[in-house]
Amino acid sequence: MTATPLISVNPDELRFNFELEKQTFCDLKVLNNTQNYVAFKVKTTSPKKYFVRPNTGVVQPWDSCIIRVTLQAQREFPPDMQCKDKFLLQSTIVNPNTDVDDLPPDTFSKDSGNSIEELKLRVAYITPTSPDGSSEEDGLKNSAQKLGTSSALGQLKEERDVAARQTRMLQQELDMLKRQRNRRGGGDPGFSFTFAVFVGLLGLLLGFLLKLLFSSPSSE
Repeated sequence: MTATPLISVNPDELRFNFELEKQTFCDLKVLNNTQNYVAFKVKTTSPKKYFVRPNTGVVQPWDSCIIRVTLQAQREFPPDMQCKDKFLLQSTIVNPNTDVDDLPPDTFSKDSGNSIEELKLRVAYITPTSPDGSSEEDGLKNSAQKLGTSSALGQLKEERDVAARQTRMLQQELDMLKRQRNRRGGGDPGFSFTFAVFVGLLGLLLGFLLKLLFSSPSSE
């Protein structure tokens, strides 16, 4: 049978909700599985990235403590959100009523003659999700897409408004020419030409409206 380890840790993996330019932390619960006083020490392959408090301590028999590991603010996402950092939790039995300040410097050294257990912990970065289940990275992409779509829609609407103003001006001129034609009681070459231009601009306006309709993103 495998002997019960001196201490157990929950969770068995450090998980950090990774956000750019923000600190985040993970709490580890360390449980003493014995009737002895057990000292522990936390080491990491990337000591400059993390704060560990406490990084050394003594747990009384059958008692537990919380270790808070804080990831410092990062300026960029790791490749594929994968983290290769690792933590090592060392533990050894010490004399009863030993305080952390009483631990000799070589307590966790193999040369000390102490029986030292080691527990390796991996690190995982998790992208926070919004209430709709999308990740922060997806949200940034969607925001960029929405900005691009809004810009295109704004341009189409501006073109539509220009065409509408030109059509109104032409309509006013056409009405004036109609009145002049009725007063003269005859045909007017200028009227025919203006009417043709009006029909062309009306078609242009219709084209803008159709383009705006088929370019609009779905609301789903």
